[in-house]
Amino acid sequence: MGIALKHRKRGEIYKLNSAEISTDYGVQNDFRGKPGDRQVTLLSSASWQSACMEVGQSLDWTARRANLLIEGLDLQNTTGCKVRIGSAELVITGETDPCTRMDETYSGLRKALTPEWRGGVTCKVIKSGVVKIGDQAEFL
Repeated sequence: MGIALKHRKRGEIYKLNSAEISTDYGVQNDFRGKPGDRQVTLLSSASWQSACMEVGQSLDWTARRANLLIEGLDLQNTTGCKVRIGSAELVITGETDPCTRMDETYSGLRKALTPEWRGGVTCKVIKSGVVKIGDQAEFL
């Protein structure tokens, strides 16, 4: 549903229509993409909407500062699960803990993202590929 990156920590978020995802650099040109357990972050659309409802505000998903917005997958308690999006494959390495930056965006957002892994998950790239808006996300 969405693809985004940032060039530096606390930097501006850029939305994309497609992106290369690599085992070497995560989402191409994203500053966090170096090899490791947090190359790509996924955010569930349903979880984001739940958090927005809790704070009573409709916020753009990029406020969460995640790389990929997906629908149709429940990401809670999925550490170790593999996900295919487009031609890329990822392994979920853990929950993305909401940071204080979320409350800088909107008061109460950090707390609203905390339950049920609403803040999304971190992933390591296990197969490089291309993702595009409209690609389906699926567990392998």
